[in-house]
Amino acid sequence: MRGRIALATICVLVLIAVGETGLNAYLKLGTRLPNGSLATMHWNAFPIRYFVTNRDVPGVTAPQLQQAIDHALGTWGAVPDVSISTSFGGFTLTPPLTGDGPTVIGFQDRPELDRVLGATSFTVDTTNGDILESDIFLNSSFAWSVAANGETGRQDVESIVLHETGHLLGLGHSALGETELVNGGRRVLGAASIMFPIAFTAGSLNRVLHPDDTAGLQDIYGNAQFKSSTGSITGKITKNGSGVLGAHVVAFNPATGTMVGGFTSTDDGTYTIGSLAPGTYVLRVEPLDDGDAGSFLSASTNIDLNFKPTFATQLATVPRGGTARVVNVQVQAK
Repeated sequence: MRGRIALATICVLVLIAVGETGLNAYLKLGTRLPNGSLATMHWNAFPIRYFVTNRDVPGVTAPQLQQAIDHALGTWGAVPDVSISTSFGGFTLTPPLTGDGPTVIGFQDRPELDRVLGATSFTVDTTNGDILESDIFLNSSFAWSVAANGETGRQDVESIVLHETGHLLGLGHSALGETELVNGGRRVLGAASIMFPIAFTAGSLNRVLHPDDTAGLQDIYGNAQFKSSTGSITGKITKNGSGVLGAHVVAFNPATGTMVGGFTSTDDGTYTIGSLAPGTYVLRVEPLDDGDAGSFLSASTNIDLNFKPTFATQLATVPRGGTARVVNVQVQAK
């Protein structure tokens, strides 16, 4: 008999509520198996059939929501070297509820979640990490828009749905972004990933994937040809001789200008960044201080934020279909 567990990832606005899953090193959502190992959450059967709650909200009809969902899923489906597919099953009166069987996306009125634009939840097979069901709600307490060029004061449906369907496919949050504190929350100054957990100002559009997003999806669903043509970087981040848990490690390729991030997710400070095109990379290590750290790793994780951003003293050369020589980085306390 398969074990099942319900999980939730809550995001996005100025302040992020904590998701209940841990993250594997990188961008992938994970679940703990009975033997103690961590399995990547993923869909094993395609197409993913989804339904849309037949509920209009001011400015957005249910058919317009479905069109935005279709565009967002098409954006993820266009990522090279992955084979994922989805199909629209129709409109339903059922709200997005975890554990009821179908995958449903729709609006819900959640005024008590006054800083949460949307959330993605899952039912997962705990024996292998297969996603059995995923539901997404958008909080109708906010003003929404499907205008092609955005609409001042309203959140863009497709931008937020693109982020949430990234979760639906198994991606966690990315830390590739910069924020500033404003009135007790955070305002995004810039982000290099759709999966950054804090939304841009209402009226902004964020409908294009970044290299960090595509690398995450390819890491989960990449075909054999992709995996044989890309490589990875691994190593350990330490401070005073001990591993640093929850460090953000960014690989930057000067030749292409691309950035892909990963995390140290174990007590010994081990990190791995995969799905990298062959080439030479600069590594930078930084604390997770541009958002609630619980947005990136489990709230129960004792994340270390007390260290200075540090560049690796050596470049990492990623081979085709292999792993770069181990790159360890020592950081210093602030």
